[in-house]
Amino acid sequence: MPELVFFSGTMDCGKSTLALQIEHNRSARGLAGMIFTRDDRAGEGKLSSRLGLVTDAVEVGDGQDLYAHVVDHLSQGGRVDYVIADEAQFLAPDQIDQLARVVDDLDVDVYAFGITTDFRSKLFPGSQRLVELADRVEVLQVEALCWCGARATHNARTVGGVMVVEGAQVVVGDVARSPDEIGYEVLCRRHHRRRMTSATSRAAALSPDVLPVTAD
Repeated sequence: MPELVFFSGTMDCGKSTLALQIEHNRSARGLAGMIFTRDDRAGEGKLSSRLGLVTDAVEVGDGQDLYAHVVDHLSQGGRVDYVIADEAQFLAPDQIDQLARVVDDLDVDVYAFGITTDFRSKLFPGSQRLVELADRVEVLQVEALCWCGARATHNARTVGGVMVVEGAQVVVGDVARSPDEIGYEVLCRRHHRRRMTSATSRAAALSPDVLPVTAD
């Protein structure tokens, strides 16, 4: 039976790489897929991984009906054997419902990939709806690591290397940005709670625990 599957994890855990692998495996068997994405690091209409792999995709806009887009493609003689939706956390909840309808009404598998929570440890609306509707939720097994070496479970937004906890939920950035730019870093829960990034941990390590005292 066709399924709606949500592959979730933190940044840097290989979600987009897996999406590209699924696309490669199915297209190599003669199947035709449709790829949706939004705000990919490689630019509009692209699905890319940090390994350097990239393919074309349909850039999803605000209010776009994904079910209608698939139906329109089919009505014009096209084939859709499966759908891949990357950066699914950025989709609106009703767009997730449309993907579920693709599965139920068109008998097409849908594979959605995204991070579950934002930099404040709050669920993205799109990810929340996927958890509610998906036939399966798969947590990716490629573990991203915090700077301390522990398993990373949280996404942090940084400005100049310092973690921030206020601002818009969606601000496009990357883990490879320069320290002076808005960027993202994966942290374990302990260091996310303490707001301790790799940059601030280095600064703390360079600071002496006890100030030197000189005798008069």
